[in-house]
Amino acid sequence: MLSNPTSQPTTRVEAAMRVYEAGIQALRDAGFDELSKNPDCIDLVHRFETGSRTTAGFQTTLIAKMQEQWIPGELGDYRLADVLADTLRIYPSEAKARRRIAEDLGPRTGFSGAPLDPVYPNTAAAHADGAIGRGHITVIREFFAQVPSYVDAETREQAEAKLAEQARILRPDQLRRAGNRILAYLNPDGDAPEVDRERKRSFTLGKQGTDLMTKGSFCVDPELRAYLEALFAKYAKPGVGNPADTDSTVDTEPADEVAQRDTRSVGQRQHDGLKMVLRDALASGTLGQHRGLPVTVVATMTVKELEDATRQAITGGGSLLPIRDVVRMAAHAHHYLALFDDDGRPIYLGRSKRIAQGDQRLVCYARDKGCTFPACWRPANCCQCHHCREWVAELGLTDVDQLALVCDSHHRLAGVKDTDWHTIVAGPDHKYPGRILWVPPKHIDPTRKPRINHYFHPHEYWDLV
Repeated sequence: MLSNPTSQPTTRVEAAMRVYEAGIQALRDAGFDELSKNPDCIDLVHRFETGSRTTAGFQTTLIAKMQEQWIPGELGDYRLADVLADTLRIYPSEAKARRRIAEDLGPRTGFSGAPLDPVYPNTAAAHADGAIGRGHITVIREFFAQVPSYVDAETREQAEAKLAEQARILRPDQLRRAGNRILAYLNPDGDAPEVDRERKRSFTLGKQGTDLMTKGSFCVDPELRAYLEALFAKYAKPGVGNPADTDSTVDTEPADEVAQRDTRSVGQRQHDGLKMVLRDALASGTLGQHRGLPVTVVATMTVKELEDATRQAITGGGSLLPIRDVVRMAAHAHHYLALFDDDGRPIYLGRSKRIAQGDQRLVCYARDKGCTFPACWRPANCCQCHHCREWVAELGLTDVDQLALVCDSHHRLAGVKDTDWHTIVAGPDHKYPGRILWVPPKHIDPTRKPRINHYFHPHEYWDLV
């Protein structure tokens, strides 16, 4: 939000910032109706693009500066990326991406305190000039992720300088083609050492779409590919494990007529085969435990949601499952299904032991659904049970109504000191009784007004309007 303070600026940065904000306001007031010719419009669009790229470079410098002097909890959260996401109201993934860019393009300081050049100095200079955008930076960073480890430092520096020079005049797609030519020169045989293959391996699940489907990406090493090939050889054959055909099995070789009835594509058969193998592995009970519960699927819902088959349950990993899928999954062993009343109020379970038991974690899964710290997005699978009342060996109780799911980073912020965040349970007169409230320290909020996390209860956002 633009500001128009009347006090005198105390720094050159503040004075320049006020001129910048005043200029934006003047443009907003002037409008663009007087621009009737397309050449004038495209010129202005280009100047705006240069300006936005330049301000993005300012942000990169500031983020790098904050990262170097970062104190967990100073600005209310443990990680800088979380502070950026909440302050700028951007995706957490976008905040992490900006922080990583700042690590490569922002100013650095050595152990002796002497300033160091950015990791990619020429790219940083072009970024600061407003000559390149986020797309160019992504291409250059991805280029160096593919450069073989045996390439010497001098050659890397020459490649970075050439790419930064080309980025000033090329589109990102054109720059990628130029980068591929350089990669072909650096690695003409295409042979990658083991360390380079290990560096590239990944398996990434994307966000769930509105249709509850999920796209992702992967780059698997030769060993995992070999496992998948063996798996698909059986489980992705036509007629094997076809959910649309009751005669389709996995125990015997499919009959010819069963295989011929299978109209699934190769990709669909591989999807269904992988699902069967993972389901059997989870149901086997041989995968050990994670945070006090067997490695399995935990789905929570209310009785009303179960009766209304059009609704969805939420898993311990934070994803949504259609009720019909939950009911079908419940037929397999070692999956947990927690049912609560329509208000989502959990039953009471008490323990005199320090560590929360599995059944108590299930109650926390159902009530909290994820980390209870304000605005945190980390699901229940990534959380531990936190005692809202500090546990004392002689007097403390591990009662479920005093437990809260908290992710590892935010658990470090909770405590009993004045500089810590305090946790309390909302009383019966509160708008959200039984929910976990976080009380910020005075340096974050002098009024210490309790805060609540609505992320896993999105219907509550309507109450904030």
